[in-house]
Amino acid sequence: MHNTHENIQVKTLINDLRVTMLVVALIVAAALGIFTVQAHAAPENGVGKVALSAQSARQDLGQLKVRIVDFLQTQTIGYPGKVTVNAGAIDPNLRLAACADVQVFLPTGSRAWGKTSVGVRCNAPSLWTIYAQATVNVTSQYLVAALPLAQGHSVIAQDLIFETGDLTQLPAGIFTNIEQAVGRTVNISMNAGTILRQEMLKIPPVVQQGQTVMITSVGKGFRVSAEGQAMTKANEGQLVQVKVASGQVVTGVARQGGQIEVSF
Repeated sequence: MHNTHENIQVKTLINDLRVTMLVVALIVAAALGIFTVQAHAAPENGVGKVALSAQSARQDLGQLKVRIVDFLQTQTIGYPGKVTVNAGAIDPNLRLAACADVQVFLPTGSRAWGKTSVGVRCNAPSLWTIYAQATVNVTSQYLVAALPLAQGHSVIAQDLIFETGDLTQLPAGIFTNIEQAVGRTVNISMNAGTILRQEMLKIPPVVQQGQTVMITSVGKGFRVSAEGQAMTKANEGQLVQVKVASGQVVTGVARQGGQIEVSF
């Protein structure tokens, strides 16, 4: 009887040892990624098993590049010419958790123009943020001087020709529409082929100093017009002071054709 009791204790100890070793082996295998964990859902209509793996839980980096391109294409709606967007490579060593709520954004100081930086943020179920490089090219026509233009010259259509190139590689403030430049005054002399920029062509004033102008005042139920003399020059939409016949000085908004709008 005594021997039987001891045999039972030995067998129990061996079984406990086997279970312990099996648990340790499973933990080590899981840590090394040797096996795939399977979670069994409660049977539904006799069927139900959900398989999860470490691989399926990772974010598809290729999909993030697609989202970046889509985002930048939306940001460039309205740009002149042909827009081409390329997303840079994302570090393949990144191990990002799969995200159901991806948001793409432009970091402070970045814009959808030329070489730029784009942020990608995950809000759920995990929180992570990465930054990637992208390039936005805009191929369009732009204006250059067709011949040498002297300072003070009033630009006409024959002074201009179009060239085509990547606008993101050109200086800021270029002209892409001929109507934007015609009628402006050359601010600094330039050679033929010079790329025209905003600061090179100034908008001529619509009112000159000493010019006789027509002051118009419109109020509730009345409209009054009178002549006056502009005391300064002004561009379209600028404020200008005008002296009327009585000697009084009024301030109004300069408009084309020597018109001054005064509000009361």
